[in-house]
Amino acid sequence: MPKMTTRVELRPLTHADQDEFCSLVRASSELYGPWMRLPSTAEDFRTWMHRFDDGSNLGFLIRVRETGETAGTVNINSVIRGRYQGASLGYAAFAPSAGQGYMTEGISLIMENAFEDLRLHRLEASIQPGNKPSLALVQRLGFRYEGVSSEYLYIDGAWRDHERWAATAPAPWTPDPSLPPV
Repeated sequence: MPKMTTRVELRPLTHADQDEFCSLVRASSELYGPWMRLPSTAEDFRTWMHRFDDGSNLGFLIRVRETGETAGTVNINSVIRGRYQGASLGYAAFAPSAGQGYMTEGISLIMENAFEDLRLHRLEASIQPGNKPSLALVQRLGFRYEGVSSEYLYIDGAWRDHERWAATAPAPWTPDPSLPPV
């Protein structure tokens, strides 16, 4: 599933990424600290990686092709088949390369993967209202605003409100075989 643009490539997150990932999380904590928590220790990383064991969550790294530097991470979370055919999106840029458009390119590759390879119909992104960079990112990628969910996700010790944004597969879309015929 290697996907790439001229500037970035997308590759699955593996246990071998532990040291680099944790180091980048620590270096980037001020960038996304109020919005999310990512594992910053080896123990937390190993525990966190179990979320990908059953295939309902998929983790990826966005890497800069020219340098090999990891620009960010993106997950396709809670894949639901049947009549829904959707998932939620989670992502974070890493400070050394933030603000250079790598996340936009990487998430566009994730959307391509989700809609074409995984044959999902819908991707949702839930973003805290104060997270302006993340809101701008989903808008650039064509996500639609769908409303606010009060006290939606538990982050940093409290239930946080989130704006809901969604994108759907472009037509023509080939459904996954798990979609019921009627």
